[in-house]
Amino acid sequence: MLIISALLLIFIGLVHSYLGEKYILSRLLKRELPKLFGSDIFTKQVLRFAWHLTTIAWFGFSAILITLSIDTPDHSKISLYIIAVVFLISGAMSFGYTKGRHYSYVVFWAVTIICGYVASVS
Repeated sequence: MLIISALLLIFIGLVHSYLGEKYILSRLLKRELPKLFGSDIFTKQVLRFAWHLTTIAWFGFSAILITLSIDTPDHSKISLYIIAVVFLISGAMSFGYTKGRHYSYVVFWAVTIICGYVASVS
C-alpha cells in the first residue's frame, strides 16, 4: 500500500510540475508582477522555484514511504538522509533560480547539514 502511495506522489509531482509550467507559470510569468530588486525578474524566479519545490517535497515523501515499506531497522536514519537530500536540492534550486538573492537556500542547507549530521551519528 505504501508503494502505491509513493507512486501516486511521484505521478502527481510530475503532473504538477509539467502542467503547472505549461498552463499556469508560462501564462503568469508573461505578465508584469511586483518589482523586487528593480524588476519583476526576481519575483518570477521565486515563483518558478517555489512552484517546483512542491514537487521535490512530494518526491521526498515518496522516498520516505518507500523506505517505510521496506523491512529495515534504520527507518529514522534513512528518512533523515532523504530529508537532507530534499533540502539540499531545495537549496540548490533556490540558489540557482534566484542567483543567491533569495536567502531560503541558507535555511535549506542548514537543514541538510543538521539532518545529515544527526543521521551520521545515529
